[in-house]
Amino acid sequence: MIKNGTLLEVKKLVVSFDTDRGAVRAVDDVSLTLQPGEVLGIAGESGCGKSVTALSIMRLLPKPAASIVQGDIRFKGQDLLALPVDEMHGIRGKKISMIFQEPMTALNPVHTVGRQMVEVYELHFPKMGRDRMRTASLTMLDRVGIPDPIRVMKKYPHQLSGGMRQRVMIAMALACEPDILIADEPTTALDVTVQAQIMSLITDLRQQLGMSVILITHDLGVIAQNCDDVVVMYAGRVAETAGVRELFADPLHPYTQGLLASIPSRAQSAKTQLPTIDGSVPSLLQMPAGCRFADRCPKVEAKCRKEIPLLLSKGANRSAACHLV
Repeated sequence: MIKNGTLLEVKKLVVSFDTDRGAVRAVDDVSLTLQPGEVLGIAGESGCGKSVTALSIMRLLPKPAASIVQGDIRFKGQDLLALPVDEMHGIRGKKISMIFQEPMTALNPVHTVGRQMVEVYELHFPKMGRDRMRTASLTMLDRVGIPDPIRVMKKYPHQLSGGMRQRVMIAMALACEPDILIADEPTTALDVTVQAQIMSLITDLRQQLGMSVILITHDLGVIAQNCDDVVVMYAGRVAETAGVRELFADPLHPYTQGLLASIPSRAQSAKTQLPTIDGSVPSLLQMPAGCRFADRCPKVEAKCRKEIPLLLSKGANRSAACHLV
């Protein structure tokens, strides 16, 4: 575990996708930092750029459609965007690992779990020896709570439940004990009980391994329970950053306020209508001239529709991109 200094720094990241209707910026001027041992949450609606930011860090953007137009991504001070492909292979999976949204599509359907587990060690520890690779794979599957790992090693992904596939993904991601784990919607499509088990597992393993975590989710309840700091994204840009306690106690950006107001409360009586954020996220092809949230904001002013708000500091460990704050 790195004890001093920033572990990961993303500065002014811009990611563009070529489409039939022209280039669109899926991520626009995004900056974030991750400290050693920290759990950083990235929250926002679907399509806001959370996953694209993560794929940019891993350098797994679909080519040639997507490209990083601008920005820096530094891991322990090393510029990841300038690394040759073979050197990036040595970092991806070994130093920075990722749990993808849907394990059924991330896992290879024509290879057994055991083959895919062993492949991790073949790539990063080729001198380890076949027997040791298999033993390490079994140990890792056991560590993530998979019963009878010998039997599971022989199975194909489609023969496992969603929760078991997710545990296999976690085992593969943590096999090399990385410095950073990026968990992209790790509880999507899982029932509530399994969701709790998966998040508890990630928390326990993080503490055991001393790693940092980037947790990507649209579930603010997951953010509240597991994160130290939060980055709220909207339509490809950062709307607000804060410590998790500060964000939930006093959200600054109207978008963040709307998200938190939409969370059901035990204090609400039965059949109470939940608040909603009117409207929908603007198309990436037709972004407003000013604030991207302007058309949905209940506090919008004339300035909001004309000028793009900058992400400015609003106190210790807080920032917001809003003209009204």
